[in-house]
Amino acid sequence: MTTNHEPILELRNVSTHYGPIQVLRNVDVELYQGEIICLLGGNASGKTTTLKTILGYVVPSDGEVRLDGEKVSGLSTKELVVRGISMVPENRRLFKRMTVRENLNMGSYLRTDKDGIAEDLEGVFKLFPRAKERLNQRAGTLSGGEQQMVAVGRALMARPKVLLMDEPSMGLAPILVAQNFEIIQQINEAGVTVFMVEQNANMALSIADRGYVLQTGQIVLSDTAEGLLANPAMKKAYLGELD
Repeated sequence: MTTNHEPILELRNVSTHYGPIQVLRNVDVELYQGEIICLLGGNASGKTTTLKTILGYVVPSDGEVRLDGEKVSGLSTKELVVRGISMVPENRRLFKRMTVRENLNMGSYLRTDKDGIAEDLEGVFKLFPRAKERLNQRAGTLSGGEQQMVAVGRALMARPKVLLMDEPSMGLAPILVAQNFEIIQQINEAGVTVFMVEQNANMALSIADRGYVLQTGQIVLSDTAEGLLANPAMKKAYLGELD
């Protein structure tokens, strides 16, 4: 639900290049406080590059990224995390030789508020009781579903305003996908704005407020989740298998 007239996060006319290759073309995206927004599209459409651009891994060749109304493109990833953007990467990317506790601690390494960190750790345990049971276990020995819990918990330990999620359902069994999306809703209801890249369009749109569709680096559709689910072009391209 929108609670502010100004976007909390915005991409304005963003274009990006990898060397001579243009990946994003004039991308406009707006996220308002408290929303769940999904970015949909096929392989090589530019979805992950969009997240990398938001998080400062890639600097736009044109346009800008704005957080709380202020231009942040060009800032370091570290500075962007401090300002309130955190990400759950594709395939989770845990430090596999480190314990669950150590992985969660990595999420809060830029923070100095010990009481707040302890409070957020308890919040992660409440959301993921299994993570507490596995605290001293190496992350690499966990199941895929457990690793996803730890990856989400690690991102939440940064206390983000905006949580970026790259393919949160990838590699998970169907029952875990449903549980994962329920968790995303709970995180959102706790006040975190969520921007997720997802190939499972039906599942993503079932919990999202709005969505954007990327094709070869350009936004070709944007609408409410209900509008996209009902859109004939969307059904044909992305929802046909389950329609």
